[in-house]
Amino acid sequence: MGLSVFAIVLVVMAIALAFSVIKIVPQGREFTVERFGKYTRTLSPGISFLTPFVEGIGRRMNMMEQVLDVPQQEVITKDNAMVKVDAIVFIQVMSASAAAYRVDDLNYAITQLCSTNLRTVVGSMELDEVLFQRDSINSRLLTVIDAATEPWGVKVNRIEIKDLTPPVDITNAMARQMKAERERRAIITEADGEKQAAIARAEGAKQAAILEAEGRKEAAFRDAEAREREAEAEARATAMVSQAIAAGDVNAINYFVAQKYVEAFAELARSPNQKTVIVPAEMGGLVGTIAGLGELVGLAKEQQQDRRDDRQAARPAQRATTTNSPPPPQTAPRRPRGSVPGTE
Repeated sequence: MGLSVFAIVLVVMAIALAFSVIKIVPQGREFTVERFGKYTRTLSPGISFLTPFVEGIGRRMNMMEQVLDVPQQEVITKDNAMVKVDAIVFIQVMSASAAAYRVDDLNYAITQLCSTNLRTVVGSMELDEVLFQRDSINSRLLTVIDAATEPWGVKVNRIEIKDLTPPVDITNAMARQMKAERERRAIITEADGEKQAAIARAEGAKQAAILEAEGRKEAAFRDAEAREREAEAEARATAMVSQAIAAGDVNAINYFVAQKYVEAFAELARSPNQKTVIVPAEMGGLVGTIAGLGELVGLAKEQQQDRRDDRQAARPAQRATTTNSPPPPQTAPRRPRGSVPGTE
């Protein structure tokens, strides 16, 4: 019985000795080793062996990046405005021995260091700068705190302002200012739109006026050309009639008289104020005039036929002269043209 108890005690002591000698360090951690209370070395991740009854584990340090929350605090800015500000800081232990033996309670020390420097940096700036220059605040804090924690074997990677809360009255004033600025921009945008619309309408009216003027110009040119051609036709007609009158043909005069008579009678019939049209009782003059026009047209056709016969007769004479053939027979004399009696 006594031997079994002694064996059990020996087994327990062996197990305890094994646990005190064999140390397994997890990834992302480092352990410091102390010999009789004095730091000797640092254990890296993996399995390590200690000298029994001489060496022991001192501090277990977290070597991964850590996030520390800086508590919210009230800070008075340079222009005497009270703001509430808090932040977060990202740190990483680079030297386990320095972080373990050069500062007591590393996280608390870094938190207090961030709080004091945050108050110093924000207090040296005006409210508008604090609200709109967070990047500048973060850069200044990072530079100062990283330099202060370097002897502790800690690297400060980032510092971010998490929240900035100005007083309620300042918040309301900022809201009114933002609303006024938005309204001002809206008014300016609306005015610019009206300006652009007015310019577009004026440009459209200008183009329309130009096109309308060009249309009137083209129409006037066409009208002038039509009037010119009409005047040329009238001039040719007048010249032909004048030649006929000079030759003693009175039917040309009858033609002009009948034309004006018919035009006047047509205008009288088309008048919107004329309800009754009175036809002259003596239509003999009009009939005679029309008959005279018919004779004039027939006489013109006869003259045209005579000219055609003369041209046909001249062509064989030219051929006979070229081939020394006997002269062609003489054409019969044209019958005398009598004058058509005029109307009374």
